[in-house]
Amino acid sequence: MARHRRPVTTRTSAAVDRARRHVAAGLFGASALAATFLAVAVEPAAPPAPDRAPAAGGSDLAQLSIK
Repeated sequence: MARHRRPVTTRTSAAVDRARRHVAAGLFGASALAATFLAVAVEPAAPPAPDRAPAAGGSDLAQLSIK
């Protein structure tokens, strides 16, 4: 009678998976670094509109909470 055995995993597939994770982590880190650099280095194209209140003031469109 044949026995059911777990398939043998090769070391190459584990190494490939590890390499993929390292590349993905490196790309993620590089994109985060680039985004941070762009956020700091690039100035807005135009100043805020003079007829608008600052964003921290809130919105007239906010819903009222019901108590």
